[in-house]
Amino acid sequence: MSQNRRDFLKTVAAIGTSAGALSALSPNKVKAKSPENLSEERMGVLVDATVCIGCRKCEWACRGAHDIENGNIQDYADEKVFETNRRPDYDNLTIVNRYESSDEKLSNVKLQCMHCDHPACVSACIVGAISKKKNGSVVWDTDMCIGCRYCMVACPFQIPAFEYHKALDPKIVKCDFCDERTMEGKLPACTAICPVEALTYGKREDLLIEAKRRFKNNPDRYYQHIFGEHEIGGTSWLYIADKDLAGTVFPKLDNRTAPGVSESIQHGLFAYFVPPVAVYALLGGIMWLTKDKKKTEGK
Repeated sequence: MSQNRRDFLKTVAAIGTSAGALSALSPNKVKAKSPENLSEERMGVLVDATVCIGCRKCEWACRGAHDIENGNIQDYADEKVFETNRRPDYDNLTIVNRYESSDEKLSNVKLQCMHCDHPACVSACIVGAISKKKNGSVVWDTDMCIGCRYCMVACPFQIPAFEYHKALDPKIVKCDFCDERTMEGKLPACTAICPVEALTYGKREDLLIEAKRRFKNNPDRYYQHIFGEHEIGGTSWLYIADKDLAGTVFPKLDNRTAPGVSESIQHGLFAYFVPPVAVYALLGGIMWLTKDKKKTEGK
């Protein structure tokens, strides 16, 4: 059903008011939502790349847990996929890549959203659609998202994906740390299915202790660094391996939190380009109202 003239004028007026109010804000007031104080009880996953056998059952379980067509689990035994260096995408929220280890043998490493302690995506989102929860997961509210894709630009790990193939209702998608499963007391799907316990789910503080215990007990097996302990302020996913993963599997990052960089750029743009902020508000309002209208008509 098409929108009548009266409803259209009401919509334009409402959006115009919102855009005008936003453009009137001082640059210092136009800020992305910042994460709350971190909980000492937040959870994480320790990934031991020296144990991973590259079975990719974690990929299969992840897709099934998120209602993504996952096919036959036997298909995941095809190792041709390792010929390409892949990234997580809208239909594969986690992937396993193969790389050359320190002794010229081949090792495997799982990639997904790192669920940063100070997420750049949360800082970059101008409508507060993404948030860091006390349990460690970084989640998003699809209904609030306006599709600006700032989170994709801000993420230092290039994780958030966009459903470009969907013309009418595309979404930002990424690993959500199986938030619904863990709220029910279950393990994340990838961790639960791992046959060799390459993935260990637990309190982040306990995982750091476990990683250092493994270093001490097997000093020749590991490169003595926990990736994610300090990088960009820390991440919920922690990695140990037989080589330095920074600069190979992951980008080289310092210990400064990513939002400190993204916010300075974002707020600098807002300070000198207030009209675009109003435009974004206008476009965002149209997208939100259109999405809300579709839901209402579908009831």
